Amino acid sequence: MQQILDAILAGDTAPEDFGTIALPDSYKGITVHKDEVDMFEGMSSRDKDPRKSLHLDDVPIPELAPGEALVAVMASAINYNTVWTSIFEPVSTFSFLERYGRLSEYTKRHDLPYHVVGSDLAGVVLRVGPGVNKWQPGREVVAHCLSVELEAPDGHNDTMMDPEQRIWGFETNFGGLAQLAIVKANQLMPKPDHLTWEEAASPGLVNSTAYRQLVSTNGANMKQGDTVLIWGASGGLGSYATQFALNGGATPVCVVSSPEKADIVRKMGAEHVIDRSAEGYQFWKDENTQDPKEWQRFGKKIRELTGGDDPDIVFEHPGRETFGASVYVARKGGTIVTCASTSGYMHQYDNRYLWMNLKRIVSSHFANYRESWEANKLIDKGLIHPTLSRVYSLEDTGQAALDVHHNLHQGKVGVLCLAPEEGLGVRNAEKRALHVDKINRFRGV
Repeated sequence: MQQILDAILAGDTAPEDFGTIALPDSYKGITVHKDEVDMFEGMSSRDKDPRKSLHLDDVPIPELAPGEALVAVMASAINYNTVWTSIFEPVSTFSFLERYGRLSEYTKRHDLPYHVVGSDLAGVVLRVGPGVNKWQPGREVVAHCLSVELEAPDGHNDTMMDPEQRIWGFETNFGGLAQLAIVKANQLMPKPDHLTWEEAASPGLVNSTAYRQLVSTNGANMKQGDTVLIWGASGGLGSYATQFALNGGATPVCVVSSPEKADIVRKMGAEHVIDRSAEGYQFWKDENTQDPKEWQRFGKKIRELTGGDDPDIVFEHPGRETFGASVYVARKGGTIVTCASTSGYMHQYDNRYLWMNLKRIVSSHFANYRESWEANKLIDKGLIHPTLSRVYSLEDTGQAALDVHHNLHQGKVGVLCLAPEEGLGVRNAEKRALHVDKINRFRGV
């Protein structure tokens, strides 16, 4: 492994030389174990501790299948799907691996008693399987997390509709929180050359997800002049939605949960900010009863900020806690676009406000290759920037996941894999200098 790292750190290793570096028999990866899926049984979600379930193990390098690449992972990042994996909610991910393993001889590799997790990476291609032409050893890459088989017709208009669509590192094995990872070649994209390894690794999943959800015609199809309500606007997903709104000529209304988070989105350029903690919104009277008066108070606050406009688009991802309010405050004919449900999957809302006001609920899940490529290109052009706040070592991934689980983070939390320290991997210092203040906007907060 040291020989691989030395070749990457040298910065001038010939691409063809990467293909001749000897591979070790095993690599270190962050795993969950199949025999521990019941370890948190009977506990509330918040009390489940990823530090107990996420392990740093030595695992063997699997055989490469046709169309795949083996990547040396310099850095990765934490997403909510890693938190869900670590606390075995809503189901154990081993059920995903078992199902995938039944598909073919090659997918049997994924059905193991351990699951190497992680859905982001930045690194260098080391090997490619048969049929891979575009990506060769030595290429510096980032990966998006859509894994598809594309044998059915359904996925050829939008790959997210493929019946064998999966999220890499969550519904497949050999993910990015490791020294090495296996991805399909059509997950690879060029690493933005002005970013460090940890910065380049952090946007992948959330940037692509926000792009499809807000910008793409498959999502809310945001246009110039739209008013966009963004929940969790300083978080991993919301921080990119805020940037897309500002970059695309829309007006974001950023909902945050502390004065510190309010400061962050203002530094990003947002003018309309609602601090939920300061306003004291309580959308639920009790576990089973929502409070429409609080919806009304929330809607009034939005209009005060916007000069009377209701949101054309509500960017939803908290789910149960906020969904009733989201449906209520969207303008007549507006769109509530939803992905994930970090506060609970069982959404409740008053259908009168949807049905009689011709509003739409649009579902959105990750992004197809084209959407991911476009989102990454915006990063590369310096129009959208990483929102990396903290970086952990691979050994401390459990603590990083706990921070995300308890919402103690801002933006994205990164993880160094092979990279020995932060700040490495910049290939275009001149371009970086143009954007460095924006790149570092979230650091240390």
